[in-house]
Amino acid sequence: MTHATETWNFPAPGVLRLPSGRLIRGRGLRYPLPAGPKPTFALYLLGKEPPPATWQFQWLHWPDFRLPTDRTAAAAALREALERAGSERVEVACGGGLGRTGTALACMAVLDGVPGREAVAYVREHYARRAVETPWQRGFVRRFG
Repeated sequence: MTHATETWNFPAPGVLRLPSGRLIRGRGLRYPLPAGPKPTFALYLLGKEPPPATWQFQWLHWPDFRLPTDRTAAAAALREALERAGSERVEVACGGGLGRTGTALACMAVLDGVPGREAVAYVREHYARRAVETPWQRGFVRRFG
């Protein structure tokens, strides 16, 4: 498979470029699927099981405005998504595409080398200015790694 930078249309709204060059699309599942290529893998962060998709996905139980219920599983899923983003079109999504998605993207930025104390600002600058909505989500990112 080609490298992710060749498969996502970039720059595009909702696509975060990490320091390594990996691209990850964040989005809100409440909104229509964006035009362009579909993901080959997605990580869905929801309080209930997501609807079916035509691509491979993993679901993390992550209630709105909160943190993942299983932090160990969340860390493993984020690592896998980051790894897959090196060669696949990876999407991370929650209901609105800001709080849980922003938190997950910030944690992936930490895994990609951004210091935890800078990861929220990085995602707000490069993905969405309102990403990572709650104080406990910001704390989760600072301690992630």
